[in-house]
Amino acid sequence: MGRVATVNQIIPFSCVDGPGSRLVIFLQGCNFNCKNCHNPYTIDMCDSCGDCVATCPTSALSLTHNAQGKPKVVWDSELCTHCDTCLSTCPRQSSPKTRQYSVPQMLELIRKQVHFINGITVSGGEATLQLPFIIELFKAIKTSADLAHLSCMIDSNGYVSEGGWQQVMPYLDGAMIDLKSWQEHTHRYITGRDNHRVFSSLKLLVAADKLYEIRLLYIPKISDIDTEVNAIAGYLTQLPASVRVKLNAFQHHGVTGEARQWETCSEEKMLELAARLTERGVANLILPNVYL
Repeated sequence: MGRVATVNQIIPFSCVDGPGSRLVIFLQGCNFNCKNCHNPYTIDMCDSCGDCVATCPTSALSLTHNAQGKPKVVWDSELCTHCDTCLSTCPRQSSPKTRQYSVPQMLELIRKQVHFINGITVSGGEATLQLPFIIELFKAIKTSADLAHLSCMIDSNGYVSEGGWQQVMPYLDGAMIDLKSWQEHTHRYITGRDNHRVFSSLKLLVAADKLYEIRLLYIPKISDIDTEVNAIAGYLTQLPASVRVKLNAFQHHGVTGEARQWETCSEEKMLELAARLTERGVANLILPNVYL
């Protein structure tokens, strides 16, 4: 049957998820539990408990059972108004609004957009949790005469094993990796995980000339980018000059829980951080276009 992925959303045209214009596939599920997540409903997989069904004002959700009696929440996108009542109802803060795509189905969708895009980016959630699907998809793209010119990229938190990267590397054109904090204890506080594997991923991708962008999240008084600026700058200046350093400013949009009380990052604070990094030799900085 081939690989099947659980997809949260597909954006047919994006100019901010890698070079050029790209079709972006957001996969459901993440192995981080970031307090600051702007899309927390992409973290967990729906377990079809059915709690959301009765709350849907347009009856876009229904509960069915398979031959073995296992429940399954079914989403009707035609009836859905995206009021997101289901998201606030879910005890797992998950989304029932996902679709299953096989590789042939995804290729069919890509072919409809092929004349308007430069490449494919797979994001999340955390894309690499469904790495076998990505490998099969990227391999199919690279071996198809009409699609081989498309670049294939992954947007990731970097928490994937060396073996995983090595499997996808023959079909990968580049990766964008989030470094959410410098110190391990701060990274663990924010994400629930340490950052050792993230640094290992960065090292591996640099060695393979596949690191397109490193992303730094600035949460004033929470993340340690400003207090560890010397160490971070020293690390960044050792990366290849081609690697983009993208600074992300924490905002409250979509955030839940204690992070709603955290201070947001203003343009003034971001410019100050950028100046400090520049003074220490960091080049190729990409700053936010908007602060919301």
